[in-house]
Amino acid sequence: MSKLSDEFASGKFSVTCELNPPKGINLDPLYQKAESLKGVVSAFNLTDSAGSSMAMAPIAVASLLSDRGVETILQITGRDRNKMALQSELLAASALGVTHVLCMSGDPPGVGDHPDATAVGDLDAIGLLDAVNTLGSGKDLAGNDLKGSPSLFAGAVANPGASDLKREIKRMEAKVKAGAAFFQTQAFYDPQTLENFMKEAGSFGVPILAGLIVLKSSKMARYLNDNLPGVTVPDEIVKEMDNAEDKKPKSVEVSARIVRWARDMCDGVHIMAMGWESQVPEILQVAEID
Repeated sequence: MSKLSDEFASGKFSVTCELNPPKGINLDPLYQKAESLKGVVSAFNLTDSAGSSMAMAPIAVASLLSDRGVETILQITGRDRNKMALQSELLAASALGVTHVLCMSGDPPGVGDHPDATAVGDLDAIGLLDAVNTLGSGKDLAGNDLKGSPSLFAGAVANPGASDLKREIKRMEAKVKAGAAFFQTQAFYDPQTLENFMKEAGSFGVPILAGLIVLKSSKMARYLNDNLPGVTVPDEIVKEMDNAEDKKPKSVEVSARIVRWARDMCDGVHIMAMGWESQVPEILQVAEID
């Protein structure tokens, strides 16, 4: 079906990376990042107005990158559209040659740059996964026949550091039952967190890509600790970043360490470079990922 699904089937350690569509129509910086990493990562996540901050719809970017030979993962959230619009978008994605979708509930509008926007929420992540499967069977969610059905490889997200891990695992189980074929996780920064998570999540038998947000500074690490639920950057790493005279080499060192932890426990890693995409090849090289 795709390079990514082939890698999952073969057992190869997979690497995905996140790209944010622009707030505007200038795609040149995004194209440059994608081209620079084209032979390094297997596929690029295209976010759906990440953090509820309005940006270009990722379906357009996915289609344009596909034309350039770049494999993508289309993030789709239930936040902004009702179930009719979401089904329409899934059909359109398939028609445009998009193979992968990542089904998410989405951040609430109140945290973004249009806090007065109305959340829809007809479908959460599990409902979206069910929609993908239902459309793939040749029906819509109302039971009507389709004239041609899409073939989509659907994934979902999970949080290894969730405050209620038992609840998180149960929700993962529900996502697998709804058709999740792979998972990408929220960022983690210590091996014990990932190990505890994988003891339970590994039993589902679907590929799991551990998340990594590339740390640029100790200030960023503290911000994640204060503002991103389920993410904890240990004091030792905060101090490492604090004491480093040159932040980029230290960031590469810390990130490579985390990738090695993920390699020992997971099927791949999902890197959120936050503007430091140019560091990704070196991170993987130091982590000894082929």
